[in-house]
Amino acid sequence: MYQHEVQVRVRYSETDKMGFVYYGNYGAYYEVARVEAFRAIGFSYKKMEDDGIGMPVLSMNIKYHGPAKYDDLLTIKVSIPNEPRARIKFFYEVTNPEGKLINSSETELAFMNMKTGKPARIPKELSTLLSKYY
Repeated sequence: MYQHEVQVRVRYSETDKMGFVYYGNYGAYYEVARVEAFRAIGFSYKKMEDDGIGMPVLSMNIKYHGPAKYDDLLTIKVSIPNEPRARIKFFYEVTNPEGKLINSSETELAFMNMKTGKPARIPKELSTLLSKYY
């Protein structure tokens, strides 16, 4: 299983009237975690898209355990539990500065040919880089 951690500081514009991170912003945090997880193993999400492969989100399941607040430095642990093929599943755990779990989620994305809109296989380079974790 591949795992990576990234930290994100909550910006004022990401909070709601109660001072908590607005629930819709967690998807953006997960995107940061995915892109940085790929970067950490030497794979460029941008290059993949430049090469014509996109990764649309098929599903997202999310659970809120507690609030995040303005200026909190959140830690997002992302894991890929299974070796990906045409689809890839990510699991996330978001903790606050005290290390308390405040959010957990899973997303499933598919690899897609951006010209045709049809499913594609995982890029060979990404498959090779991830294969050592499975």
